[in-house]
Formats: sequence, C-alpha cells, structure tokens
Amino acid sequence: MKFDSLGLRAELLRAIDEQHYETPTPIQSEAIPAVLRGEDLLGAAQTGTGKTAGFILPILQRLMDGPRATGVRPVRALIVVPTRELAMQVGESARTYGAHLPLRSTTIFGGVGMGPQLAALRSGADIVVATPGRLLDHVARKTIDLRKIETLVLDEADRMLDMGFIHDIKKLVALLPKKRQTLLFSATFSNAVKTLAGQFQNQPRRIEVARQNSVAENVSHLIYPVDRDRKVELLAELIHSGGWTQTLVFSRTKHGANKISQKLERAHLTSAAIHGNKSQNARTRALASFKQGEIRVLVATDIAARGLDIDGLPHVVNFDLPNVAEDYVHRIGRTGRAGASGEAVSLVGADEMPLLRAIEKLLGQRLPVQQVAGFERVHTESSETARAPKMGKPAAGKRRAGGARRATPSGGGARRQRSSSREQRTAS
Repeated sequence: MKFDSLGLRAELLRAIDEQHYETPTPIQSEAIPAVLRGEDLLGAAQTGTGKTAGFILPILQRLMDGPRATGVRPVRALIVVPTRELAMQVGESARTYGAHLPLRSTTIFGGVGMGPQLAALRSGADIVVATPGRLLDHVARKTIDLRKIETLVLDEADRMLDMGFIHDIKKLVALLPKKRQTLLFSATFSNAVKTLAGQFQNQPRRIEVARQNSVAENVSHLIYPVDRDRKVELLAELIHSGGWTQTLVFSRTKHGANKISQKLERAHLTSAAIHGNKSQNARTRALASFKQGEIRVLVATDIAARGLDIDGLPHVVNFDLPNVAEDYVHRIGRTGRAGASGEAVSLVGADEMPLLRAIEKLLGQRLPVQQVAGFERVHTESSETARAPKMGKPAAGKRRAGGARRATPSGGGARRQRSSSREQRTAS
C-alpha cells in the first residue's frame, strides 16, 4: 500500500513525499481511512510507529474539506498531549504536513510566556496543540474558544492519566461540542484508558497494531551489572570505547540528572540535562544541541523525555531503572524508531534487581547480561535491600497536591517516589 491509495489530497501527498515517506505504517494504514470517515478512534501502537501522522494527515484533510468560517478562523481541531516536548513534536508535524495548505496551527504549553501564544490565538488557528494546564489557563482568561471544535485528539492518554490530568481533561471536554470526532491514542488499552474512551467517545473503532507492552524487534537490549557508585564511570567507558556519538540517558530524578551530566562533562563528554526544573528555553536549546551533534549525551527524566523524537538515535541508557516497568518500554522507544536499529542499555545495581525482574516479566523475556572487566559488581542484592527503590504503579484515585487524582495504565499498585510526583506537576 502507498500513501496515494489512502485518498489524501495532492497537497498532503506532496508534503509526505518531501519527507521521503512512501509506504504508510500499519497504524497509519488503519487510522487514516477511519479518521477520514469521521469515526471515533481508540488506537494503540508502540512508540515510533508513525502514530502522529496517522491522525494529523486526515485531520488536515477534513479541515480542508469542511466549511471554513470568514473572519478570524476558529479553532476546529484540538490535540491535547501530556508534555511540552510532545506538544512541540506534534505541532511541528502539523506544520510539516500542512505546509502546502492554507491552514494555521499553533502550540501552547507552560513554562514560557503567554505573549506569543496570545498573539497566535488572536490571529486565528485551525489546529491547537496544547498541554492541559496551559490550555485551561487560556480558557480561564477567555483567550481561546473551544465551542467550534470538530475533532478532539487525546494523545498518549495513558500518560495523561498517569500524570493526574484526568480532572483537567474532563473540564476541557465539558467545554467542547457534544457532536464531534474524538480520537484517543495510547500505548496500552488499560482499564483506565477504556473507561476514558467510554466516557468521551461514541462507538470508537479500535485499532491495535502491536501487542501491549511490546518493544520494537530492531532494538537490542543489554544489561550491565555494576555498583551504583561506579555507574557514571562505566557509562563514560562505554561511550568512549564504543565511539557512541549520540546517547540519551535516563535518570530517575532531576537532581540525579544534573549530577550525571556534570560528571560526564568531567569525563570529557559533552552533556546536558533536561527535566521539569529547567526552563523551556533551556530544554529546547539542550535538545537542539543534542540533535545537531553539538553534545554527545542528553540526560533526561521520564517526564522531560516523553515525546522526544530524535531521528536515528542509536543508544538509550537506563542509568536508573524505572520504578514502573511499563516506563522501560516508553524509554527505549526513543531508539529504533521508523525502522532504524537501536540499542537499549541498562546499568543495574544490586538494589535494582527487583525492578529488572519486573521489567523482564512485563516483556516476557530474560534480557541478556554482559559484564565489563574491572566493573564487576561487588554488592549483592541482599546487602542492598534497604536502598532498593520502591517499585510498582501509582495507585489509581489517590489524591495528589492540588486535588488532582492520579491513575495509571493498569489502575493500581504502589505510589511512585515523591521526586517523580514533583516532576509531574511541572510537566505542562
């Protein structure tokens, strides 16, 4: 199947061709016709499968095919995402694929000034990509009108539930026309996501192109046992000896991300850290420098890295294993995108062995282990029990600061560490 068989306009096919894409991915092949028909959609696909184009392309087509208002154009399509980085990525896709159409799109998120966003909304936008918090700020200021929305997209719905945005989403949906198309995309079809779909969608078409919690076959996994106090040293050795030119490193905490970056700099590796405490401008600069090869290592927390789209990223490193096993899938999904090969490396201390077992249980496989001479792990799991991070999923329905409820893709489990909660509250 080719894109020109999906019924897309010539202007969209031209934009696709300029990106050197010829064959739609499975999620695109199924989603594009369904969205063009006006159906509600509940879609699941592993990260890196072209999901964004699967809804952006048909939305652009439907906006062109529908009646357009005179004067200041109203917002007709709203795409809600959990993080700033993902908002920028989706907004860029809307501009890329709509390059030859007389449509406008704008992106609004927190962490930056309101001025440019207000100006863009005043001049009119057909498509708005937004994080929930900043979008509600605009609603409260009456600087955005959602009464003309024809299509609503909730992207990465599982993550928005996990981050406690359910009440924000309900407030936003209550402001939209009841007659609308609603597209909901998620990495998993958890019970919480299904409940959300039941509340907001009308007989949605269900599309699932990969089993839940699956990882791309072109990503290889490797576990390096190492004592915690030697992780940075081992990481620097792997990068230097392997000639790694571009490496994304995951830290469990913001403070940890800063320390890792600083220590890598002392090991003569150009590095930067991004997390919720960094300004949006700083995060944008760091990501741009990483993509352009000006720095070799980008250290990120889970929240800051959500939605990062880096072409051909060869290496992802779990400096700390995630407390929630599903986050391992999201992390390593930053590599092996669009059919490219990638490597997922995890540095595992004795205190993290329960987390590793949880990940292997989720994936249904044992991950290969490799020991680096000179970095043999001295500590044992039993000796490190007291230091072991808590694992599990944040409990559904538990209150967090500000009154928002938190839910997870599975709807249960233990509460995340406090540092993760503080990070989440700064995400949008």
